Amino acid sequence: MKKNNSFQEIGQQLMQAETVLIYPHVNMDGDALGSAAALCKALRKWGKTCYILLEDNIARNIQFLDKGYCTWDKDLVADVDVSVCLDCGDLSRFQQRKDKFLEGKVTICLDHHRTTEPFCQFNYVDPDAAATGLLVFQLLKTMGAEPDAEIADAIFAAITTDTGDFQYSNTTKECHEVMTELFDWGVNVSAVSQEIYNRVRLERILLHGKALDRMEVLCDGMVAMTVVTQKMLEETGAGMDETEGLVEQLRSIDGVEIAILVKEAEPEKLKASLRAKSWGNVADIAEKLGGGGHIKAAGCTINMGLEDGLALLRQEVEQVLKEECK
Repeated sequence: MKKNNSFQEIGQQLMQAETVLIYPHVNMDGDALGSAAALCKALRKWGKTCYILLEDNIARNIQFLDKGYCTWDKDLVADVDVSVCLDCGDLSRFQQRKDKFLEGKVTICLDHHRTTEPFCQFNYVDPDAAATGLLVFQLLKTMGAEPDAEIADAIFAAITTDTGDFQYSNTTKECHEVMTELFDWGVNVSAVSQEIYNRVRLERILLHGKALDRMEVLCDGMVAMTVVTQKMLEETGAGMDETEGLVEQLRSIDGVEIAILVKEAEPEKLKASLRAKSWGNVADIAEKLGGGGHIKAAGCTINMGLEDGLALLRQEVEQVLKEECK
């Protein structure tokens, strides 16, 4: 694995730039957009022309993070000094924007996924970091950023979402130490938490109900798997982004170690989200299917029809857990 650059080296590239475009991954979560919003706000305060370039919509519960930072217009910034991807393991994580990304005179990657191989000119990849937001916060402090409440809210959003509100096993001492600093920066924990966790539409509840009706339990109760189809979205009026939290519901079942949510993106294209509770390793399963992620949280895309894709996932998870499934 290529050696990381230092935050000083990365910060120097950003400070020398006049124009910066930031790239979170598709299907943004709170870590991806929170990290991007924090960096964008700081760079604008330093006088940079900076935008977050997207290719899909922002989930309802994290829309509050976009305070005029996001754009879908690839031509808004014609001459890009620095392209920065956050929470992304490779170019496939922002496929429709990769050509624009590579137009940057300098490319930078900050990420925390175990499966990430550095692919930019400047990289900082730390698989032990609970969230990319922690890396962005360290970078901003290295660059001399002044305390800012909006930045603090964005970093908190990144950390709380990727640690399951500080419940997942990736929650570390560093997470709480950074939170202590964020209070000094003016973070509003209550307001951010209300936006992220308490803005649920009725349509989402109805969708989750249909998905839970389709749940199947495998390996003597150690695996719970369900699916969200396009038909379910039509019947409930919900969007695919409103599946957020569903895989965690499956994992919360007593005795379940691995939870799998399969989303029917297209008739022959499935997106699987996998979560483990304590000892399971879902990164191994995802990698076998062309995906990746963390030991406890991973994902993959399966180019198959629904029933064939579900059969493949059953086979792979049972193979990984073959001793326990006997």
